[in-house]
Amino acid sequence: MNDKSVLRIVTGISIFVFLVVLVLQAKVLTIFPQGQEFPSWVYFLPKLNAILNGTCSVLLIISLLQIRQRNIRAHKILNVITFVLSSLFLVSYIIFHATGIKTTYGGEGGVRYLYYFILITHIILAAVVLPLVLLSFYSGLLMNVERHRKLVRWSFPIWLYVTVTGVIVYIMISPYYSF
Repeated sequence: MNDKSVLRIVTGISIFVFLVVLVLQAKVLTIFPQGQEFPSWVYFLPKLNAILNGTCSVLLIISLLQIRQRNIRAHKILNVITFVLSSLFLVSYIIFHATGIKTTYGGEGGVRYLYYFILITHIILAAVVLPLVLLSFYSGLLMNVERHRKLVRWSFPIWLYVTVTGVIVYIMISPYYSF
């Protein structure tokens, strides 16, 4: 597979995921019929998402430390695990938001502005980071070190920010869950 094909696939995946999340946020689509009670596991998904994000944050930092110690094997393993966990997060996120369950942040004053700043930057950067992570992951697996380093200069801090702020958003909004 050549780089042009990979770029097309990454672009297609990124656009597809962005559109699915956009549709779910607009509450246009739900996977459960209206009025039906949700399975109990659905209510655990926001906490699971925070756990997955927190775990990814820790793994990303450990991965950085491993590559700085030139432990390429550990770095690769950690990144594969982080990629898988982030993929599980995405599936869980989509399932939860496809239920149509809404939660409104109830904080007031300055903390409300802080919450929305974190949330908005989290959402925007989550959309931006997906293609960067996919391309970084691909070039790393191919051992194209020069390209991988160039991409990771951007993808790593953005991905870390997204995983950390995902946990912060959960902590800030969880008191307002009505389930």
